[in-house]
Amino acid sequence: MSVTRTGEAPADADPRRWWGLVIIALAQLMVVLDATIVNIALPSAQRDLGMSDGNRQWVITAYTLAFGGLLLLGGRIADLVGRKRTFIVGLIGFAAASALGGAATSSGMLFGARALQGAFAAVLAPSALSLLTTTFTDPKERGKAFGIYGALAGSGSAIGFIVGGLLTEYLNWRWCLYVNIPIAIVAVFGAFALLHDRPGRTGARLDVPGALLGCGGLVAIVYGFSEAQSRGWTDGLVLGLFAAGVVLLATFVWWQTRAPMPLLPLHIVKDRNRAGCFLTMGLATIGMFGLFLFMTYYLQVVLDYSPVKTGLAFLPLTVAIIIGSTQISARLLNHAPPRTLMVPGMILAAGGMALFTRMTVHSSYTTEILPALLLMGLGMGLTFMPVFATATAGVAPQDSGVTSATVNTAQQVGGSIGTALLNTIATSSSAAYITAHLHNPAQKALILKEGVVHGYTIAIWWAVGIMLLAGLVAGLMVTAKAPKHGARAQDPVPEPVL
Repeated sequence: MSVTRTGEAPADADPRRWWGLVIIALAQLMVVLDATIVNIALPSAQRDLGMSDGNRQWVITAYTLAFGGLLLLGGRIADLVGRKRTFIVGLIGFAAASALGGAATSSGMLFGARALQGAFAAVLAPSALSLLTTTFTDPKERGKAFGIYGALAGSGSAIGFIVGGLLTEYLNWRWCLYVNIPIAIVAVFGAFALLHDRPGRTGARLDVPGALLGCGGLVAIVYGFSEAQSRGWTDGLVLGLFAAGVVLLATFVWWQTRAPMPLLPLHIVKDRNRAGCFLTMGLATIGMFGLFLFMTYYLQVVLDYSPVKTGLAFLPLTVAIIIGSTQISARLLNHAPPRTLMVPGMILAAGGMALFTRMTVHSSYTTEILPALLLMGLGMGLTFMPVFATATAGVAPQDSGVTSATVNTAQQVGGSIGTALLNTIATSSSAAYITAHLHNPAQKALILKEGVVHGYTIAIWWAVGIMLLAGLVAGLMVTAKAPKHGARAQDPVPEPVL
């Protein structure tokens, strides 16, 4: 192992590693923004393909179910086969699935293409993060690299709204899928030229029972939350899915203690700091993804914004996330314990969410919406970067893929749960408000809008509480100290004595 002075790159570092970061970041941005880029385009796609109101949600859910449910498997495949190889396969598959979706002639074809996108994203995302982990090992450089990566992970969803609005208004909804093809082509050529990786573990076997149990449990739970939006929380199918998910995940944990080559080595999640990061990420994205859904409909339906104007309205949030991640967290993480960034970050984000509860049918964007977006963006930027860096620090190289997948799983499952949970709360609150206040038919249009806004504010208060809970989890569980100068990030932490 080469020895360097503090702040210097290791002697064996790849001189083209920063160009490699560009390729990794490009792929990660494509994966994250694709979870939201079709949101603004959904009304156009629904009209074009004749989707029913009950089925249109599957354009979003098919992607999140496949992505969240298969991430652990994708992470382990990256460890076994090799990260660069799975990274390239994931890019090619994602581009092909995007082309299929853009050419869809029926709703079923589009749903299937979105599920394929999610499956290839589940291979691509952990490969990207593990390549980043093994490429940047000097603490100072690693902080900068994770700052860029964290900014993309946190802002990619908002960027998706901007790009989706522009493509939908000036081209058509199909380009929200076609746009992935040129991005993937550039990333594939860049990966061949710039990225390096150790070969996969020859002779290793995949934990098939673990894959079925773990992925099945996650899919059941995410599917249950998705169905709760339309069926209600006490519906037999919803309760059955939750019960099946819990049983499958409990069996998965039991099996991982006995499997010869476990899909998720339990020492990864038994580490207190890592577990705290996973929980913080999941709770933070519950509120964040719910807000994206509400603000999209609020700006378009209540304030009558166009798709482009709606997308651009999210731009300050994106800028704030990037500043919080690259200019604040990345500069401070090497000198401060991670929780001293994560806890204030969650408090700031919760404060921004609380400001959204003041919105009305006549709110001003400049004085009421913009300050809330900026506060929330700074808070998320402060949080995401130390979460990614701390969760993947000190992991043995053979476990870096599955650890990266677990971080992404927490983000994706949290976002799926948040969208379903908060939307159900908002819908029921709106219905109760409209029933109680709709007495004069002449005021129906105004009451309907007021009811929608009332439902959003109630759900947002729940999101505020969840984000404060995320800050509490980070404060109590993430006890890691500031990275030591000169420590190599890829040195494995010893497995705990059980």
